[in-house]
Formats: sequence, structure tokens, C-alpha cells
Amino acid sequence: MTSQFPEARPRRLRRNASLRSLFQETEFSLNDLVLPIFVEEEIDDFVPIKSMPGVMRIPESKLAGEIERYARAGIKSVMTFGVSHHLDSNGSDTWNDNGLVSRMSRIAKDAVPEMIVMSDTCFCEYTDHGHCGVLHGHEVDNDQTLINLGKQAVAAARAGADVIAPSAAMDGQVQAIRRALDAAGFTQIPIMAYSTKFASALYGPFREAGGSALKGDRKSYQMNPMNRREAVRESLMDEQEGADAIMVKPAGAYLDIIRDIREVSRLPLSAYQVSGEYAMIKFGAQAGAIDEDRVVRESLGAIKRAGADLIFTYFAMDLALAGI
Repeated sequence: MTSQFPEARPRRLRRNASLRSLFQETEFSLNDLVLPIFVEEEIDDFVPIKSMPGVMRIPESKLAGEIERYARAGIKSVMTFGVSHHLDSNGSDTWNDNGLVSRMSRIAKDAVPEMIVMSDTCFCEYTDHGHCGVLHGHEVDNDQTLINLGKQAVAAARAGADVIAPSAAMDGQVQAIRRALDAAGFTQIPIMAYSTKFASALYGPFREAGGSALKGDRKSYQMNPMNRREAVRESLMDEQEGADAIMVKPAGAYLDIIRDIREVSRLPLSAYQVSGEYAMIKFGAQAGAIDEDRVVRESLGAIKRAGADLIFTYFAMDLALAGI
């Protein structure tokens, strides 16, 4: 006689905390997280970012102490973003050996030599128009920007950056940077390419954090959020150009893209939980609508489950202090 009750009972493995932990498929640790930081020159104290509760611009004079604090908490890697007071039409401060890009890497590596410092390689925070490259009329000049990206990457490498992370979304940027680094003798420096970067509405708080002067948008060079096949193509192109690791940005709304790329590439794959994703969780928690800690862990777990090896997140320090 056939039983009317199920023989297969997945609930058997969920019966208590120990069983749930034993059979959990996806985990993440501090080894998987990179903390993005904002460093502002010529200020004396931390500046709160209103649209990103808990995140502050770090005075350059206090960067070394912050890097030491992160290291004590267990953070293994940071991504540096500069808030410059020396803007021009080309972002030329970025390839100055004593400019803010170089100083951030130098200070961080001097403070904690074992900290992995990733240098965001772009121009949006260093140009007076806020675009990610050289502007001719209303268009960004792709190929002139490639030349300047190479110069910025070499300056960052000279200053001690461990990883160059181009985010300008220019065609051919990985190849141009690889050639510039190799010609300067930095053949050992890897490139973490922002290979699939969408023109997302979720970057809003970042604009405040970085002091962006942008008028208009970046839709002519960042990706259409509605395009899935093109997203895979972009990352595969960067892989062919010599990227050592690739990235999807943003993360949470693009889990399908993370999975698509994971299935066709064997490179290390990262995903960036961007400022808008962070802000939604923070403000939702402040309103009492969600449990912040649980949602943070669930969201990062989903990114990891989709196939990301590394996750860039502003929650990294919170998790480190909580013992993850």
C-alpha cells in the first residue's frame, strides 16, 4: 500500500541550527570582501555622506590610521576612490606621481604593507565636467582617454597599488592599460576590470560621496541595463584583452548576469554592491521595515551564490566588526 505521506522530506536537513549549518551550500568570509573607501584631500575631519549612512569621506591625513583600523578588524583589501580638489578637463592629477591617486596608494601601503590596495582607475572624480574621460563637445573621446588611463595606471602602480581596476567603461581600456603597465615594467600588476558596468540608477549616492560634477549621464559608454547578451560580450572582450579578473556592477539587480558570466569564464569574478544598494538597506532598516544584519547577509549570500568570487561592499567593515 502506497503511503499518503512524502518519502522525500527536505525539512529533515533544516530541523535545527546545526543541521542547517552543516548542509549550507553557500558561504562568504572576509577573504571574499573588498571595502570601497572615499579619501578627500585638503580637509581636516571626516565628512558624513548623508545618502550613505555610516559611510564617510576620509581626510587624507587620517587615511593611514583608517587602513590600520581596517586591518585590525580583518579587512584584507580596499578599493580607493579620491575626492580631488584639483580638477581639470582631462583629470591630469591622476597621473601625477604626487597626485591624489598616487598618494592614496602610497599611504595605504606604507601603513599596512599586506593590505591589498586596488586603485579605481577612472577620471570622473578628477575632471571638472564629471565624465570618465576626455570630453570633446558632448562626447567622451574613447581613444584619447585610453592613453590617459594608461598613464594613470602606471602612476598608481609606481605608488604601490597592488591591483589596477579600470572603471571608465572605454572600449579597449584593458588592452591599453596592460600595454602601458608592461612597457613601464609592471608586468606583475593584475587588472581587475569593471568589465560589465551598467548605466544604473543605483549610483546616485556615489555621486555625493565622490563629489561628482557630472551634468548629464554616461549612457553612451556604460551599458544599457536591459541588455543581457551584450553584458556577457563585454566581459569576454575584457578577458580577451588580458584582464586578470572581471566584474559586474551593480550586483543585486544583476544576479542573472553574474551567473551568465560565471558559466562562460574561468577568470575570478567579482560583483560590486553599489551605493544605492547599500542606501536602500540602510534606510529600510532605519524605517523599521527590515532587519539590517539579516538583509545584508542575505544579499551578499545571493551575490556569492550567483557565482561571484569577490564582493565589493560598503558593509565589509560592519561585518568585520561583527566577526562576520
